[in-house]
Amino acid sequence: MSVVRDLILQADGDLRYPTSGELRSMVEFLSQGPMRVAIVEVLTDNERKIVGESAKQLFSRRPEYVAPGGNSYGQRQRAQCLRDYSWYLRLVTYGILAGSTEMIQDIGLIGAREMYNSLGVPMLGMVEAMKTMKDASLVLLSDQQVKLASPYFDFLIQGMQTST
Repeated sequence: MSVVRDLILQADGDLRYPTSGELRSMVEFLSQGPMRVAIVEVLTDNERKIVGESAKQLFSRRPEYVAPGGNSYGQRQRAQCLRDYSWYLRLVTYGILAGSTEMIQDIGLIGAREMYNSLGVPMLGMVEAMKTMKDASLVLLSDQQVKLASPYFDFLIQGMQTST
């Protein structure tokens, strides 16, 4: 769930104290706390902008998605699509805060293929949507924040790609 929790559980599972290397890892993670919170604040405060820009980019590249018969055709389907973008953005923020991809994996990726296939939503479209969401998000961050946040978007994208 988080770097600190995982390190403690590992040490406890081995019936030992955390090593000096593990303690340094904790200190490094904890020292990034203010930046992690700042990133999450930017993403949260700009959720509508990020989701809107993501959809704009995706639908300009893939107009067939919003054309009659497309998965995002009509007000209801488009709203559901944008809701999913927002949901995945929220999962990325959880990962950034925790310093872990576990929640992205457990909540966002396990079962994604089955769910989207049952709804007739192409996974390749979701992969492309997450790439546009990453692009729309990272332009709002500093270079240092991008380095910290980018791997969480990449994990999500890679997980969806392996679901195709």
